[in-house]
Amino acid sequence: MLDQTQVERLDAEAVNSARTRQPLYAARKKIFPKRASGRFRQFKWLVMAVTLGIYYLTPWLRWNRGPFAPDQAVLLDLANRRFYFFFVEIWPQEFYYVAGLLMMAGIGLFLVTSTVGRAWCGYACPQTVWVDLFLVVERAVEGDRNARIKLEAAPWNARKLVLRISKHAIWLLIAVATGGAWIFYFADAPTLAANVASGTAAPVAYLTILVLTATTYTFGGLMREQVCTYMCPWPRIQAAMLDESSLTVTYNDWRGEPRSRHAKKAVAAGQLAGDCVDCNACVAVCPMGIDIRDGQQLECITCALCIDACDGVMDKLGRERGLIAYATLSDYNANMSLATAGGATPVNPALIRTAEGSFADGLAHFHPRNIFRPRTFIYLGAWSAIGLALLYSLLTRERLELNVLHDRNPQFVTLSDGSIRNGYTVKLLNMIPEPRTIEVSLQGLPGAEMNAVGVDLPPSRSFTTVADPDRLKMLKVFVRQPPGQITGIAQTFKFRIKDQGGVESAEYTATFNAPEIAK
Repeated sequence: MLDQTQVERLDAEAVNSARTRQPLYAARKKIFPKRASGRFRQFKWLVMAVTLGIYYLTPWLRWNRGPFAPDQAVLLDLANRRFYFFFVEIWPQEFYYVAGLLMMAGIGLFLVTSTVGRAWCGYACPQTVWVDLFLVVERAVEGDRNARIKLEAAPWNARKLVLRISKHAIWLLIAVATGGAWIFYFADAPTLAANVASGTAAPVAYLTILVLTATTYTFGGLMREQVCTYMCPWPRIQAAMLDESSLTVTYNDWRGEPRSRHAKKAVAAGQLAGDCVDCNACVAVCPMGIDIRDGQQLECITCALCIDACDGVMDKLGRERGLIAYATLSDYNANMSLATAGGATPVNPALIRTAEGSFADGLAHFHPRNIFRPRTFIYLGAWSAIGLALLYSLLTRERLELNVLHDRNPQFVTLSDGSIRNGYTVKLLNMIPEPRTIEVSLQGLPGAEMNAVGVDLPPSRSFTTVADPDRLKMLKVFVRQPPGQITGIAQTFKFRIKDQGGVESAEYTATFNAPEIAK
């Protein structure tokens, strides 16, 4: 008899031996998705056209902001630290707008996932869009699913070499265009395009194109579904976003099982036969290479192409659509309860059809109101609140700002007539692409006057200066107060600026320092 220690040692050796025999990662099995047709495929074509159009064409859109600002509609001007989006201009200190948009994007993703599952992954994710585009090229060059499978298995010859080179060459062109379009968001697109073509662009432009070309070609053409399965964290996070009222692509096995390729013969023989004819059309069109009939899986991106494929088969067989459909878990369970009729095994679907031959009247079905529940209202409320706050801030923000720095050393100077002078650095920020005439004045500090270096005016309580468009103007300002007016060692007053051609103004509370003896 073996004692407990020996048993544990043998178990550990068996486990280690099993681990050494199994590879860490399974080898990738190539997937050859068949082209689908149907309403979801049409919707994916539309999304792909819109998203790719926005990405490639946006840098070339023009927006007239006047002679002192760039006319590119969307521009990340890193050199001048500006972000232009049509009529909106964002400065570095206004980065909270970008943070707010990122928060809205995150909450919006939660909202979409909790209602319609991984709709983002299936339709609008850049990985999905570019994989779809690469598959279009692959089908155009090598043919549809069966032709590509045969080509993959065929020995290398001139035809196979030409087809593969052609496909990868087009993929590389798309990848280069992707990287090239990205850099146009950071500089004037026509100018940068000419510089890139002539070889005079900055090295970082070529490096960016190279990196994005490599990643687009690798992710969209070579890795494809592996990016979604192994690299993207969202499939693992989405489980926390889903509940029994979330719509997901579902195989209604209460209707499809038991599967039979010869349903009429089975029914004639008194056997049960579901609507699924085991044609594997749903598997053939899946870009992730999974079988939706196996239930919900991490790899499923809910692109709904399996719905199109199955509906097409049902149409040919003269059966009702919806064997694979968008459904919630609660509705699925309700339908299963009706289909099983109290038993452990689903009954023949033909027996639970209505007299008109439809499932619609005899079974529970999804209603849009099911997705509007407290959880989705919370997400929608948070998303709307952030959006409205950003919009309000954007519409009411001031485009003229003032900041003042008091000289540290010396904090004050006693002049020959006994008056006290303080020095300040006044910063005028003109945040519009037009020059402005700004009036600078003192508020409070009785008897005080000021003069600015570079402004050829006698000392007074106000002066005017021109602020360049979209620029920060710094002025060295000296404020002098006669000895009879000084009331303390630290008096507060305000600098005030006003746009003489508009209504915007700004104030800054500053301190005037004086010695003890000046009381």
